[in-house]
Order: sequence, then C-alpha cells, then structure tokens
Amino acid sequence: MKMTTFFIVGLVVHVVFFLSIFDIYFTSPLVHGMTPQRVSLPPPAKRLVLFVADGLRADSLFKPDDNGTVRTPYLRSIIEEAGTWGVSHTHVPTESRPGHVALIAGFYEDVSAVAKGWKENPVEFDSVFNESRHTWCWGSPDILPMFAKGASGDHVYTYTYPQEREDFASTDASRLDTWVFDEVKVFFSAAKNNETLLNQLYDEQNVFFLHLLGIDTNGHAHRPMSKEYLDNIGLVDAGVAEIVTVIDDFFGNDGKTAYVFTSDHGMTNWGSHGAGHPSETLTPLVAWGAGVQIAQRAVSQNFDDFYLKEWGLETYRRVDVNQADIAPLMSSLLGVSFPLNSVGVLPLNYLNNSQHFKAESMFANAIQILEQFKVKMAQKKETTISILFTPYQPLSESNQMDFVRHARELIQRGQFDKAINYCEELIAQAMQGLSYYHTYDRFFLGSSVVLGFIGWTSYVVLFILKTHASLRKPPTNTDLVAERSLLGTFLCLGLFVALFLAVQSSPWTYYIYCLLPVLVWYTVVKEYETLAGLIRSIPSLPLSKSFGYFLLVMFGIELLVVSFFYRGMLTLGLILLALWPVFSGLYIKAKFRSVSWMLSCLCLALFPLLPVVGRDPNVNYVICAGVLTPLTSSSFLWSSWKRSPLIRDRQLFFCQIMQVMLCAYILTSTHTSLQLKQGLPLFNQLVSWITLASSFFVPLFGSTRLFHRLLSILLSLVCVYLLLSTGYEALFPPVLSWLMFAWINIEQETMNTQGRSNRTELSSVDFAENIDISKIRQLKLDDIRRSYFFVFFIIIAFFGCGNIASINSFDPASVYCFLTVFNPFIMGGLLMWKVLIPFVIVMCTFESIQVSTRLSSRSLFLVVLVISDLMALHFFFLVKDYGSWLDIGTSISHYVIVMSMTIFLMVLSIMTHILTSKRIIVGQKRKMHLR
Repeated sequence: MKMTTFFIVGLVVHVVFFLSIFDIYFTSPLVHGMTPQRVSLPPPAKRLVLFVADGLRADSLFKPDDNGTVRTPYLRSIIEEAGTWGVSHTHVPTESRPGHVALIAGFYEDVSAVAKGWKENPVEFDSVFNESRHTWCWGSPDILPMFAKGASGDHVYTYTYPQEREDFASTDASRLDTWVFDEVKVFFSAAKNNETLLNQLYDEQNVFFLHLLGIDTNGHAHRPMSKEYLDNIGLVDAGVAEIVTVIDDFFGNDGKTAYVFTSDHGMTNWGSHGAGHPSETLTPLVAWGAGVQIAQRAVSQNFDDFYLKEWGLETYRRVDVNQADIAPLMSSLLGVSFPLNSVGVLPLNYLNNSQHFKAESMFANAIQILEQFKVKMAQKKETTISILFTPYQPLSESNQMDFVRHARELIQRGQFDKAINYCEELIAQAMQGLSYYHTYDRFFLGSSVVLGFIGWTSYVVLFILKTHASLRKPPTNTDLVAERSLLGTFLCLGLFVALFLAVQSSPWTYYIYCLLPVLVWYTVVKEYETLAGLIRSIPSLPLSKSFGYFLLVMFGIELLVVSFFYRGMLTLGLILLALWPVFSGLYIKAKFRSVSWMLSCLCLALFPLLPVVGRDPNVNYVICAGVLTPLTSSSFLWSSWKRSPLIRDRQLFFCQIMQVMLCAYILTSTHTSLQLKQGLPLFNQLVSWITLASSFFVPLFGSTRLFHRLLSILLSLVCVYLLLSTGYEALFPPVLSWLMFAWINIEQETMNTQGRSNRTELSSVDFAENIDISKIRQLKLDDIRRSYFFVFFIIIAFFGCGNIASINSFDPASVYCFLTVFNPFIMGGLLMWKVLIPFVIVMCTFESIQVSTRLSSRSLFLVVLVISDLMALHFFFLVKDYGSWLDIGTSISHYVIVMSMTIFLMVLSIMTHILTSKRIIVGQKRKMHLR
C-alpha cells in the first residue's frame, strides 16, 4: 500500500471510529407513535405561568445575605406561606437548551441533537407548550424559537428582544428581564381592548412563559457573587410579584392560575456552566397557586446536603425533584396530556388535590412512559431475528397487561395509595426497560468497533515493521495462491455479516461498523509473512532494550490516560522528563542545553497544579506575558543574528514584538473599560480581529530558516493568545515555547552523541530547501521516545491550563476583546482556537525535529498514530453507561478528544506527505542534473 493511500485509508478508519461513539452511546432516546395520556378528572388550574430565571443558582435564591436579609422577599413569603419549594436537580451538560427541553418537554436531550442546532428543533419532540391550547412566550431569541417551531398548529406565540441586547458588556444586563416584565404588562393591558385575544386568554389550558436571561448574563459578566448578579435576583423577585398581581387582577382573582418558578441551570463561582458541579446542577423550584400544595411545616428533614440550615428553611418542607419531573407537574396542573417523550415522574407532594386525582395522574404518567417502552420494544423486535431477540423479562406483554389491569382495579376500588405505589413501581420498571432497549445493540456495536480498532493498530505496527525493519520478502507463487484463498474466505465472511444485518433491517451505519473489522483484519492476516519474519528475527533483537522500551511506553501511555482524569499527573510526567538528560548521559556532553531543558520542564510542570483558567482572572499575568515574550524574543534574535544575520527580517520581527505589547495593552484596556461599564471600545475590537486574521499569514513573509520561522509563528500566535487570556494562562505559550526550543536543541545533541554523520547544524536548517532522499534515515528505537514526547506535549498543550473536556473549564470573558454580544458559535470558535494555539506550537516543533534529525515525517507519524490509538482504545474500554447525556470529564469525552487529535494528525500527515514528496522529487531531479 502506498503511503498516501495508507494515510487516506487511516483517516477514513479514524473518522468511522470517531463517529461510532455517537451511534453507540448517544442515539436519540425519542420514539414516535405513542398514544397521548391525560387525566380525565377536572384539572385544578385553567392557566399556568412559568418563570425561568436563566443561570440562577439554588443557594443564590434561598440563602439570605450575610446580615440575614432575604434578597427575594416575595418568593420567600410564598415558600413560608403559600406554596411548595425544593431543589431541581439538572443533568449534564448544564446548558440553556437542554435545561429548557427537560423543563418543558420532560426528557434529557441527546448530545448529538444539541450539536445540530441551537435555536430550533433538530428533532421533533412533544412539549407542554405543544399540548396546551395557547402558549405566550417572552424572552431570549436563543430559547423561544425552538419551542415555537415544530409545535402542532400556530398556538405558540413568541415575543423576543433583538439579539444585540444580549451584551455581556452591557451597563445593566437586568434590562433584559425588565423588558420581559414590561412586555407582559403591556400585553395584558392591550388584551382588554382586543376581543379575539381576550377570548383566547379566557380559554383553559393556557401557558405563559417568561424567560429571564438577565441573571445569567450578569453572572457571566460579573460572577455570581457580584452585586450585579444579586441585585438582578432582587429585581426578578419584584418583577414576579408584579406579574402575579397583574395576572390575578386580569382574571378577577379566580384562583385558577398556577405559578412555577425555576431555573434551567446554575453557575460556578467563576461565572461559567456546562459541567456537573453542584453550583451548576442545583436549581431552585417554587410552585404556588391553583392545585399546588401550600407551605407545610417539617419537624426534621434528611438530605445529603446541609443547605437547609444555611438557607434558614429547615422548618419548611423541602421537596426535591429531577428537572424532567417539572413537565408532568405542569401537565397535571393544567389537565393537558403528558408530553409524549417525557421521562419525568409526577412529584405528588407538589399537588393539593384529592387522592383520587393523584392516583389518576400517576396512572396516566405510568401509561405514558409504558407507551414509550412498548414502541421501543416493538422497534427493536422488528429489527432483530426472532430467535436472537431477548425481551426485557420484567415487562413482558403479559406482565404489562397485569400491571395496567391491577392498577386500574386499585383505583376503581378506591385504594388510591396502593394504586399510586403500584404506578410508581410500573414507572420504575418501564424506565429500566427503556434503558434496556435503548442500549440493546451497545455491546454488539462496541465489540465490532473494538475488533476494528485492534485490527487497525495491529496493521499499523506491521506496516512500520515491514517498512523500517527490513522484513519485506518478495511474494512467491505459493503466497499468491494463499492470498487468493484468504481473500475468498474474508469475502464470504463479509457477505455473511452483510446478510445478517440485512435480515435485521439494520441501519446503514451498522454495515460500516461491522464490515470495517472484516476489511481491516484481512489486511492484517495478509501480512502474515511480515509477522513470521518478525518471529524469526526475535533471537537477533536486543531483547532487554526492546522490552525496556515496551515497558516505558506502556507506563507512559498509562500516565497519559490517568492525566486526563488528574491533571497533576502531567506534573509528574514533566518532572520525569526533566531527568531524562541525566539518565541518558546527555547532561555530561551538553550541560547548557540539558539545564535549559530541565528548567523549562520544571517551569511548565507548575501549570497543571494551578486551578483551571477563568476561576481567578488577573490581567497582571497578561501584562507579564506581554513583557516577557518581547524580552526573550529580542535576546534570542540578538544572539542568532550574530551567527547568521538576516537584515530583511528585522522590520518584521520588530513589528511583531510591538504587536505583542499592543495586544497586552488592548486586553488590559478592554478589561478596564468593561469594569467601568463603558462597553467594548471599537478600536480594541478592530485591533483584535485584525490581529487574529493577520496571524495566519504574517509568518509567511519572514525567513524560512528554522528558528526564525518558528519565532515568527510563535509571536503571531502569542498575540492572539494574549487577547484570549484572562489570567495566568497568558504565560503558558511562552513557557511552552521555551521547552519546545530546548527540545529541538537537545534532540540535535542526541544525534551528535549517536554519531550521525548526516546531521545538520540547526542554524543552517531551511524549510524551503528540497530534501535529499539519500539523507533520510530509517526509524530507530529512539524515535519511539521522540513520538512519545510529542504525544505527551500535545496532552500538555490541551490540559496544561484547563480541562478541555469540560465546557466550564474556560472563562467566556476570554473572548471579550472580540465580541461581547452572545453568539455561541463565534465564541465557541474563538475558544477552540485558544485551545489549539499551544497544539500548533507543539506541531511546528515536531515538524522541525523531523527536518533537523533527517527522518521522514510520515515515519514518525506512524509511531505517533500507534500511541494515540492505544490511548483511544484504552478510553473506549473505560467507557461506562452514562445514559443519554455526555458526562463531561468521563472516558467518552476523553475518547472523543483523542480521536479528534488523531484525525487532525492524519489530515496533517496527508498534507505533509504530499508536500514532502514534491520536495523529494525536486531534490532528486536537481541531484541528477548536477551529475
């Protein structure tokens, strides 16, 4: 197989492995075709008002101030006198879209659906709004449209403010909530003179939804402990009290309005959300009005936390729920059908109604979830060969009928408490059954992917051995006959697998996941001669050295895997790397470069021990980086120009150094302006975007000498990184670059100690020179170490300043030099580029080492590929069942990160191979011409 073909095939294989994790673990839980279920008894409420305070933490609402003053007097009075309260437990990821879907539709949206769209429904699902007669919504243009589009009919009406109002640099983000309250008051005032609207408002089963984004915006901009955030909570409390008065007056205080106040997610102390910290997953829930239980006193309450005393609410009954339970609660109060895809369980302690009504509501809730189970079971039964189908035994068809009949009999006999308990048991069984059928094919697909993964890794190892270990052997006639028979065997196996999948009407992706291992293992088995040659050469190998390298690599891979869970392990790894010159003997022969390597490793080792970025912003670090980078760059240029003066690059480097200092000033200026609530200065914004755009092509105007080109790239990237920094992470690229320059130098020393006659002086290395193929060497055992160093530094680049597997690991304030108006895709893109900048620095260094050590880039990439594939396979085995949501920080997210890194490396390998091949061809032609 040609090298280009190999890399392209490898890229396809890795893309399949990458996508497989979503098909195996993140398929949509939604099913369709269920019969709607509702309670036949009269509902307690004619209308329901839902307040969602975006980004409101439970403790921020419930906890009094330090002086004992309650910041939400109206809601506090509801808790103590008129309603029921508790904590709503959200699911990861704690973001606005999935939080609102759980609240209003009653299910936890799968992660792939979130990636398909932010404002509109990427998948069809039912909701309380859809089941209502009319729904009026006021709030953010990022949330409301996704419930309006896809609703059956035109009964969901939305009123949103312009996108530009969602400005983190706003002088007062609470204006967003004031806008909502004012618009609602205007709406009811205008309805008095609009007969059509008036008739609609007096219909039953109406919903009014007020989405309040100001708290979330202030939390991001000023942190949850800030005066702005806490004052915004007080404003919301006063606004809720005013809206309740307006609505009650409008309907003549008929007592038929139910109110629910809650939040979609919380927020960390450093102003971010997305992960599973209690400050993000614990949100408040307060309900009152028609059909809601009034405040109940409690003598003692047992909870895992100690918040009750801290909040001063230990004597008031607390009723906690899962976030999805709020949807069936609203459905029961209104008397509408439960959302068809809801997995929420009705919290009966919130209802103030007869036991008969509660029993009927629980029965409808149980049947609604059982309907989903039936559809799921039917779908799986249709796509599985009957003799292979294994049903969920606790809910066989006969057991289902027995459950339903017995529950209905208990209700008819008036044994409501027993009926409620029986329905709760049915719900628990149905939920387990849903999970069973949702994960029915998981083991089968996972096994196929693991087989393919092991096969591919085995093939790469054999490919390396065949290419670099002189194990090639000319094919004989016997080999050709054996290869044809082998091809026939695997073709028959592939046809059998395809037929098996066709009989089961499996999705087309199943064919890829199941046939790919057949193809991969065919290529592995076809290389049996290489494997036989390796076995024959074992006696001549330096077994002790090879085994030692094997143990070191395995230990190194385990260290990398553990570092994904514990960043501090990277510090241990860097300390061990710092000692490498001592153990290898390089320290004796190159003391200055060894000391530079050791000091840079130890300095970089400090970063994984620090808190993740964003928790303690401090622009003084950015100023330090803005001064340190020009000083070190200037000193390096001064020393290098003495050896090889490059007059034409002086102006470029001078401009880049000045640009670094300008970017540090822009960051501090923007920070000061935002603190003074003067907004983002236009000049700062223009400079930031121009710097970002120019960073991609400015280094191309400089010299192609190794160190000069690397320095130009570094300065361009540091400029952008400074603009995206908020604290100590601004120092990370300079320190990482120091280590990378030390790595290049010390690798050159290893070539000297090994007596390479074809080594090149670093000062004379030019990226633009054509490659003399006669000077390209074969892989050695020492190249395994180089490849491991590269993978280790890539992980350091990713995790040195934070955990990129966690959404809340980076401060959204990082992008304020570029924009302050909420735009998730642009902000996410900028943060992603911030993550990739250290990655690019390491990549450029690795390419430089390949050039300076005269090793083909594709050869080293093959070893890197094996190491990264072993890591990904390790994470795949560690993957556990986390339901339908991506638990940030788990093995699944780490697997995705490693696979993304590997795919990126594969693309880069293809590009590098094509460019290198052209340079080799040109070099060969020039050499022939000289002869």
